[in-house]
Amino acid sequence: MKRGRDPQEAHRVSTPLELLFDLSFVVAIALASAQLHHGEAEHHWTVIPQYLAAFFGIWWAWMNYTWYASAYDNDDLLFRLLTMAQMFGVLVFAVGIPGFFSGDLLAATIGYALMRLALVAQWLLAARDDPPHRRTCLHYAIGIAVVQVLWIARLALPPVWFWPGFVLLCVLELLVPVWAERAGATPWHAHHIAERYALMVIICLGECVLGAANAVSNVWRAGAGGWSLDLGIVGLASMLLVLVMWWLYSLLPSGQALHHHRERAFAWGYGHYLLFAAVAAMGSGLEVVADTLKPAEAGAAAAHALSPLLAISAVAVPQAILVAAIGLLFGHALHMGATGSRGWWAGLAAIAAVPLAVAAGLPLPWALLALSIGPTLLIIWLTPRP
Repeated sequence: MKRGRDPQEAHRVSTPLELLFDLSFVVAIALASAQLHHGEAEHHWTVIPQYLAAFFGIWWAWMNYTWYASAYDNDDLLFRLLTMAQMFGVLVFAVGIPGFFSGDLLAATIGYALMRLALVAQWLLAARDDPPHRRTCLHYAIGIAVVQVLWIARLALPPVWFWPGFVLLCVLELLVPVWAERAGATPWHAHHIAERYALMVIICLGECVLGAANAVSNVWRAGAGGWSLDLGIVGLASMLLVLVMWWLYSLLPSGQALHHHRERAFAWGYGHYLLFAAVAAMGSGLEVVADTLKPAEAGAAAAHALSPLLAISAVAVPQAILVAAIGLLFGHALHMGATGSRGWWAGLAAIAAVPLAVAAGLPLPWALLALSIGPTLLIIWLTPRP
């Protein structure tokens, strides 16, 4: 039976199946970040809205399943099989991501449909087995199904209608949970949801770890395989950047805020879209930095690498968006006023100063190190004193 789980359940944590489900999204995020990296490296800035569009599909499918599972994960056979169907859809969607960036929407649409229709089946099962929330579950099933039909119908539209159609359907997607929850709130678990989102941040940070490894590798090759000061700085700076961004996010009191103020869930959950997208974009930015640090003999990629200013901006801009998103979530969770925002403005100013310093001549390895200053100051400011 799919009775709603107890939202006050003690010691609720992510299940192994949920972790496996998350793992299927690693490929989709990696391919979207790779397309962003290639577009930035070739000065094709139209890749940025395309990346945000592709990431919306990734984020929305992951988020919908996460909130459903928080309320109705009973780990029975049907739940596992339908979760597997969604994982298969994720892989099909991931395969279609390169085509999505070039205007071929078929594979990505098929993958998205597989994910969404499996979720419709899960909501119908919940409606059958949880009479107190039957109306809410049916609203979810109907809303998702109707919007999914519109996504498929969008394939028949000419390319000129891509963005108007995409924006409209995204708005409809975002409205489905709002409409459904008005019939009665589902029994999701606040601390479980907070943990699930924290784990997705770590998955997105994996792209930063990959970019850091490539940056270190390119400095190593530039030095003919020998140790150098630049190599040490790039390695330290890259991993420090990953650490401080994870640390800053981990200070967000999401579980407590959602537990005591469930009405804040929509803004909190939706607010993570830009946060997740920015984390993964930082990874592609580190890949751009890696290209810029390549030795001249490394080939065409190095020859077409961005200038140091644009390369560091490819990291600093998404980092600033990430810090701003965390700051807004802090403000929403804790209802901080203007006084509480001063530290965040200082942190953003420290990040913005780094590209200016590179324009004035600061070497790229040292600039990477400097990007950790703002988040580090924020961590010190936010950490409670003993």
